[in-house]
Amino acid sequence: MSAELILNNAQIVLENDVIKGSVLIRDGKIADISTGTAAGGEDFDGDYLIPGLVELHTDHLEGHYAPRPRVRWNPIAAVLAHDAQIATSGITTVLDALRIGLDRDADMSAEEIRKLADAIEDSVQQDRLRADHYFHLRCEVSVADCLDGFKFFDNDSRVRLASLMDHAPGQRQFVDLETYAYYYQRKLKLSDLEFNVFCEQRMEESARHSAPHRKAISELCRERGIVLASHDDATTAHVDEAVEQGIHVAEFPTTLEAAAASKQAGLAVLMGAPNVVRGGSHSGNVSARELVEHGHLDILSSDYIPFSLIQSTFFLSDVVEGITLPDAVRLVTKNPAEAVGFDDRGVIEIGKRADLVRVRVDEHIPVVRTVWREGRRVV
Repeated sequence: MSAELILNNAQIVLENDVIKGSVLIRDGKIADISTGTAAGGEDFDGDYLIPGLVELHTDHLEGHYAPRPRVRWNPIAAVLAHDAQIATSGITTVLDALRIGLDRDADMSAEEIRKLADAIEDSVQQDRLRADHYFHLRCEVSVADCLDGFKFFDNDSRVRLASLMDHAPGQRQFVDLETYAYYYQRKLKLSDLEFNVFCEQRMEESARHSAPHRKAISELCRERGIVLASHDDATTAHVDEAVEQGIHVAEFPTTLEAAAASKQAGLAVLMGAPNVVRGGSHSGNVSARELVEHGHLDILSSDYIPFSLIQSTFFLSDVVEGITLPDAVRLVTKNPAEAVGFDDRGVIEIGKRADLVRVRVDEHIPVVRTVWREGRRVV
């Protein structure tokens, strides 16, 4: 017997339009969309119905597992806490970003990263999770053990995305050494002399390891069908290198020049939702709103605040001229889904997965009231 659910009297955000009507869910998929009022079902009372959000880059999980220096939480409990926050932010598909290549800032081992991944795998198998979880490997190509960390994920089919990043000072995200000092010197509690030595070591490691690691990981990802992302591209030369390496997603370009070049090269440009909400980058780089205004932005990511993804969606449609609510919703649903090869979700359309979110807007803040994944209520 088919399982059916009717969502009625909703403002339904379609790919290019918003209609007042109802949606019929049958066996986990969208079976019908109609205007007007249907009989029975859940009355939305005019609330919005949007597709479940698709998150490609969240650094949020590690904070639940290692909430303080030298403190470790039960990995399954950490995953469940992370998953709950993800789902209640309206995210139904998430690529959990796991650190590959551990520098002095990491305070974690490659074995612990794999332990977290195993906790996710086990929780999927035991049906503990609200959202649909996959892996994004954040590969710090400038450090010596990057390839060793990558090997922990050989033949792991849950890996959908790998990004090539280099956080050494003097380039990309940290062209400005003052910004680098504000972030790392304070975080690691280094004296000026210790910080200078730290910078020299990081730059030397980058010069030695970055190029061969980029090449090796690019080749491995091509062989395994893993989508590749660049990270913090700042120049057209960076973008040219990314294209040569087979990159499909440009994460967090730091300049308008790099974002424009990425867009022209056919890469999907991803920026942080906190950047949108705050009005600028915490590192002093290009504003995501500026990229939206120039037509250079394709995808938003919550980065370090899960709720920022849905918050930025409704914020953009309010403050950026020419951006409709469907335009903004595509940045967090259809576009990220397509970027990593999910063709069964990300839009309210007959035949697609019933990954859906009921949202009420209160004082310009979206309130997530209910979340369904494949037609099953998870929030």
